[in-house]
Amino acid sequence: MLETLLSFAFATSILALSPGPDNIFVLTQSIVFGKKFGLATVFGLISGCLVHTTLLAFGVSAIIKESENLFMGIKIFGALYLLYLAYKGYKSDATIAFSEENTLRKTTRQLFKEGFIMNVLNPKVSIFFLALFPGFLFSASVSTVIQFYILGGIFMLVSLVIFSAIAILAGAISESIKKNKNIGHYLKWTQIVVFLCIAVFILWG
Repeated sequence: MLETLLSFAFATSILALSPGPDNIFVLTQSIVFGKKFGLATVFGLISGCLVHTTLLAFGVSAIIKESENLFMGIKIFGALYLLYLAYKGYKSDATIAFSEENTLRKTTRQLFKEGFIMNVLNPKVSIFFLALFPGFLFSASVSTVIQFYILGGIFMLVSLVIFSAIAILAGAISESIKKNKNIGHYLKWTQIVVFLCIAVFILWG
């Protein structure tokens, strides 16, 4: 159980560190307007994850009760989707770029709301949760709903810590990114390896 949860936390941390629209958006807001505005965005994004976790917990738990074969199909779909993400990562540009130009100033409340809506209305987040979480269910005796909420809580906590660190250290991080041209390649290949490892874990775990 503990080993599975630690593996999930590690995978989540690598994914949170990898460059993507969410953490780049947090970084940009923090650099342009200050860490308070970046943190407002972070809390909005993380709050949205609770919605996806709830939908997943009750939806997939019902499927598990209905059909074990159908649940296995979900796990296979999840593994294939993660392999697809690994392939997309391989084909993507490793350059990390973010624009500070034409960034409109917003209140912290507006940024929280924007982060929340960005997350909740993004279907890719739902698909990603569906692909990732079922492979890390860790107990045959604990309710699957509770397990999904535990995994969701770990995902949100890890992402909150890393995204908040990005917001607080925005200036230093941006300078490091600009100076180290290879950092994007390191993060890109780390993410690919993590996706592949999770896919294998889901299929053979």
